[in-house]
Amino acid sequence: MTNLRLTPLAQSLPATVPFVGPETQERARGAVFDARLGANENVFGPSPRAIEAMAREGQWMYGDPESHDLRAALAQHHGCSPDNIIVGEGIDGLLGYLVRLFIGDGDPVVTSAGAYPTFNYHVAGFGGSLHTVPYVEDHEDPASLFAKAAEVDAKLVYLANPDNPMGSHHNGADIVEAMKALPERSLLVLDEAYVECAPEGTALPLPADDPRVIRMRTFSKAYGLAGARVGYAIGHPGLIKAFHKVRNHFGMNRAAQAGALAALQDQNYFEENLTKIATARERIAEIAEQNGLTPLPSATNFVTIDCGRDVEFAKAILDGLINRGVFVRMPFVAPQNRCIRVSCGTPQMLDLLAETLPAAIADANV
Repeated sequence: MTNLRLTPLAQSLPATVPFVGPETQERARGAVFDARLGANENVFGPSPRAIEAMAREGQWMYGDPESHDLRAALAQHHGCSPDNIIVGEGIDGLLGYLVRLFIGDGDPVVTSAGAYPTFNYHVAGFGGSLHTVPYVEDHEDPASLFAKAAEVDAKLVYLANPDNPMGSHHNGADIVEAMKALPERSLLVLDEAYVECAPEGTALPLPADDPRVIRMRTFSKAYGLAGARVGYAIGHPGLIKAFHKVRNHFGMNRAAQAGALAALQDQNYFEENLTKIATARERIAEIAEQNGLTPLPSATNFVTIDCGRDVEFAKAILDGLINRGVFVRMPFVAPQNRCIRVSCGTPQMLDLLAETLPAAIADANV
């Protein structure tokens, strides 16, 4: 069929995705990466109980379309009702459903310039009008976001805490204070994908049914289940119920539900993983400093490294690492694109980073 009858909106959009996957780069270079340190996965992996639970599931059966057991366990974990919880195909999938619920042609949305791009991808896909504010000292700035929301009458305001790609964070109580300026007609979309890795007090200290905000969480980071695609949102029951109007009711596969439930129940392994992540962050920071670069404070499972110059220099370092088999990424937007971003890795992966970074910097200085 040569005459595709796409909608005018679909015809206007570029055929692109927010991220180029490491597999795509491996195919292009004809070799796999020796150190996969760019996708913010948890290389330490999930609980063995999660792996066992996933292996036991009969894959000939559809998954429970209500994710009942997982939602009940999450509600108990967070001290709320299952009616406050929706489970979906990672935070990315839930963001897509949320934008579909709220955003039509020209509807205003506010985010930070250079923040997590998948949210912007969904806004574009449903015809929304995206308004951005700059970072302030490498932090997303709630005051700027909420002021812009008031200016444009934004339906959605996106804020990640902790932030990707910079690794910075705000105290949750400070966000609550800033929310006094959140317009009454705006919904705060608070992406807390990395919050388990962050210092105590980072999570938003508000009841689950506060109607001003929806919080996004995931099993992809601290729990090590990125490949299973399990995310969930915490929000007011009325908002959570609205997801059932548009979500893919069989989108959550059976093994993923079982794996997430088992991972949630193994908090000892979870705490061990957090210790490994913290140790890896310290090692990445040491490697950066040994090479004359500046690691930024991180509340996530990665460290953003200030290369000290411009985007061309940072990109040259990134290319030098990739050419040497070390996969890393970098922010997209100035001035954050003076940096590269390195995910936490095993000691062996970080040894390779330490070995290859000096040569990558030397190449960049040529």
